[in-house]
Amino acid sequence: MERQFPTLGESVQSITAATLKRRLDDGEQWTLLDTRPESAFEEWRITHPNLTAVNVPFTAFLDDNDEPAATVPEGVPDGPLVTCCAKGISSRYVAGFLAREGWDVLAVDDGMEGWARLDELRHVVTGSELDVVQFHRPSSGCLAYLLVSGDEAAVVDPLRAFAGEYVEQARKRGADLRYALDTHVHADHVSGVRAAAAESDAEVVVPTRARERGLDFDARLVADGETLALGETDIDVVWLPGHTTEMTGYRVDDLLLTGDSLFLDSVARPDLEDEDAAVEAAKQLWKTRQRFATLPDKTVIAPGHVGPTTTPGSDGTYTTQLATLRQGLAVFDDDKSAFVERVTANLPPRPNNYEEIIALNLGQESATDDEMFELELGPNNCAVDG
Repeated sequence: MERQFPTLGESVQSITAATLKRRLDDGEQWTLLDTRPESAFEEWRITHPNLTAVNVPFTAFLDDNDEPAATVPEGVPDGPLVTCCAKGISSRYVAGFLAREGWDVLAVDDGMEGWARLDELRHVVTGSELDVVQFHRPSSGCLAYLLVSGDEAAVVDPLRAFAGEYVEQARKRGADLRYALDTHVHADHVSGVRAAAAESDAEVVVPTRARERGLDFDARLVADGETLALGETDIDVVWLPGHTTEMTGYRVDDLLLTGDSLFLDSVARPDLEDEDAAVEAAKQLWKTRQRFATLPDKTVIAPGHVGPTTTPGSDGTYTTQLATLRQGLAVFDDDKSAFVERVTANLPPRPNNYEEIIALNLGQESATDDEMFELELGPNNCAVDG
């Protein structure tokens, strides 16, 4: 049952998460007061270069009888402020409390859940006629891709929460969705391959080794070296194991969708499939890193995730040439021993509910849309320090 807060009789203005993100992107500087418990704030929060986030839990705005506190708690910045919490409930109370005390304050509609429903589109420029759209979920850094060639389209690493959007965007471009592909069995978000296929005539495509992990639904299985015909081009299947045994990338001309193998500022962690086999997985990831050494410098890397401090390129997308990563990431300077040590030491916390999410993505469990959305809230934590 949702907590009841005192009635303050104060009108509170709100702002949608989408509007807040747009205004931050436009260069406005904001101070956000997060009213969740400190542990929740430290684990996962709204981040942006133009945002300063401060945590003062909502309990500081209540007295021992759950009535409004007598004074403004310490640590509350001067206005203007925007307040945020998990669902927009406690933060709305806090916004009303501060408005009554003379603060210039707005409350984020639906809180972090509203932030988690954002999905941004950016056009990726390639050296071919392929139309590539990158979808970015700011709350978790998850990236998905729509590839359009002629009247056919493929979506790579779709999120369940936005399945219908990929189908709609393909149709807006005069294409039908032919494939819904996953690069691997995701641990941080619920896959949308089956949902996207259900809303179109798309064929579900997953790496063949996912079957060995217990895949329990019908799909086309693809292995290293295979190709998928898409309109006037081909998608090459490239095995890039290490993060998981089935981790696979998809390449079209100079564009390589790397999934969770190589990111823009790091590489993948090796322990989410089998914690006890992390060192062996790291050695496999080393071989994958060596495979990247054979690719042309001009290869455009399009990862499956970005971190909270990753900045987009001048075109607004989270892509870059492989030559840039070779120069900028320490993992490309490591020998095998140093590399294995780097990717197995000081691993971050695992993604929230990752075991349940893996079971869902293998088709071994089921859940409602609301349950799936709640499961994937939080940071993705699929990378290590690069």
